[in-house]
Amino acid sequence: MSSQNKASVSTASIVAIVAAILSFNFGAFFGLIFAGVALVSGVIGILLAQSSKIRGGLISLTAIGLSFIGIIAAVIKFIMWVF
Repeated sequence: MSSQNKASVSTASIVAIVAAILSFNFGAFFGLIFAGVALVSGVIGILLAQSSKIRGGLISLTAIGLSFIGIIAAVIKFIMWVF
């Protein structure tokens, strides 16, 4: 009987995608904070996904893309708030 360990999704990639989604649901300040958390967690998730035991590289890459969009959205929200 062979025992195979399945690859698991990294916690960093899950945090990254949740933070990226949350960055769109808040105002300028917290949106920027969540987008920054998503960006950092996404980079960590990609680095962790290099291991064959950990998955989540695509999730992390998606979160990084969404975090850039979230940063742009937060800046636009801030500009709209100022003017």
